[in-house]
Amino acid sequence: MIVDHTDAPDWDAWIDAEPGGNFYAAKPWGTYKARLNWTVRRIAVQDGSGRPLAFVQVQERCIGPARFVLAQGCPVLTAAGRTRAEAALSALRDHLDLGPFDLFGVNFQEFQDNEAMSALLALGFVPVVSARQHTLELDLTRPIATIEAELDPKWRRKLAKARRNADLETRILTGAQERLRAFDVFTEMYAALRSRKGFSNTFDPQAFRDIAATDPRLVILEVRENGSPIMVRIAHRAAARWTDFFAASNERGRATNAAALSVWSSIERAKDEGCPIYDLGGIDPAGDRGVFDFKRGISRRVVQSTPLWLYGRSRLVRSLAAAFLAQR
Repeated sequence: MIVDHTDAPDWDAWIDAEPGGNFYAAKPWGTYKARLNWTVRRIAVQDGSGRPLAFVQVQERCIGPARFVLAQGCPVLTAAGRTRAEAALSALRDHLDLGPFDLFGVNFQEFQDNEAMSALLALGFVPVVSARQHTLELDLTRPIATIEAELDPKWRRKLAKARRNADLETRILTGAQERLRAFDVFTEMYAALRSRKGFSNTFDPQAFRDIAATDPRLVILEVRENGSPIMVRIAHRAAARWTDFFAASNERGRATNAAALSVWSSIERAKDEGCPIYDLGGIDPAGDRGVFDFKRGISRRVVQSTPLWLYGRSRLVRSLAAAFLAQR
């Protein structure tokens, strides 16, 4: 049974109560995607007695005669849902009523449940993996001193130099107004970064501004030099993992090793909160070697990110789409 909870005030509480709950399945991310012209619905898959099996935030967009449906960070399976994952995901797929040219994509954003993966395979979803769907993970279950000792020596020297600089200060911001101010600083720095490196993506800072200021799942860390912000780092906080989300700095940030100081401060906070994994936010060795080498100085544990699971009624349409997406 499918129940629409698009306007339910308790949606985020339900998501946060589940071990697999994360920012991408929560209302603020849906609000952001709606501002980017996606149609967003929040639905629960329930059994016959009304017990929830899965929570899903569904995004839809039409492209000509085709419809693309996307679930990010979900389906979030409940304890009951993990024992009935195939039935729950089958009900969801059937509810979407896909047309012959429509596609349904599931991207767990690293919060993939093993039972969900088995169910997707059984239901005919295909995993789409590209070269960019890899990341570096840092194991935080060890003592922090051990983690620091295993850093690349050059990286460790940069961190030590930044630590010795009495002009630098790191702060994790909690108040809505100071977070909003820091995000505006980040927006300016990020625009300069895009221009300098010549890259583009779909991230819209203005559409994300109020969400960044208020959502506790996002950790905003600011590095200041003599009181002036020189770097802003944003991480996604979840019980199972912290993930580097975005970061940007100005010239002083680059000159003072603020990047090393900021990411290490985030790692220490994640460790203090008992998180087992710090995800360095993806790698692109062929396209951005400098960032790759910086992250590899922290961890050399390369893992494949969770794929985009793709389903379509037409095998031909699905195969063509999968082949195209795998080359991106």
